[in-house]
Amino acid sequence: MTKKTHFRKVFKSDHLGVADLEDLIEQGSDLKFTIKEVKQEINIRVAGKLGSHNIAYFIEKIKPLVLNSTNSKTLKSFNNDSPFVEDWSNTPVELFIQKNIRFAGDLVEGVRIKSIQPKKKPVFTEKNFQKAKNAEATIEKIKSIYIISEDIEKKYLEYVTKK
Repeated sequence: MTKKTHFRKVFKSDHLGVADLEDLIEQGSDLKFTIKEVKQEINIRVAGKLGSHNIAYFIEKIKPLVLNSTNSKTLKSFNNDSPFVEDWSNTPVELFIQKNIRFAGDLVEGVRIKSIQPKKKPVFTEKNFQKAKNAEATIEKIKSIYIISEDIEKKYLEYVTKK
């Protein structure tokens, strides 16, 4: 099968979009992620325009997601209906591509958070290192069971390579 390139890839967005999700789907990736934190960012450039936005940053190595009102309402519902973005940290989500969204008079596709929250994974910490090492667990295996930050991943890889 020939690899195809989405037309949106040339626009080089700093934020997660449909083309990014399509790439992940094509790679066979699971679209379940954990929001590390949400920040309100003032006067940042999104889609070529300056504005103020709520931006979700993920524990996993993917681009941040600009939260529209629909996705914000979903996150609020996952967090005891708290309207405060600071309360939305460590929230597991599953993303999908929504077709036929009306935007500026056009029907477009967009990144959405599923309204049913995936099960929350435990956090992988240094306390888990020896057990994981004894089980000869790879980073991929750990990620399938736990939430693991970049810092802890680096520390674990250093730990398992020590003699």
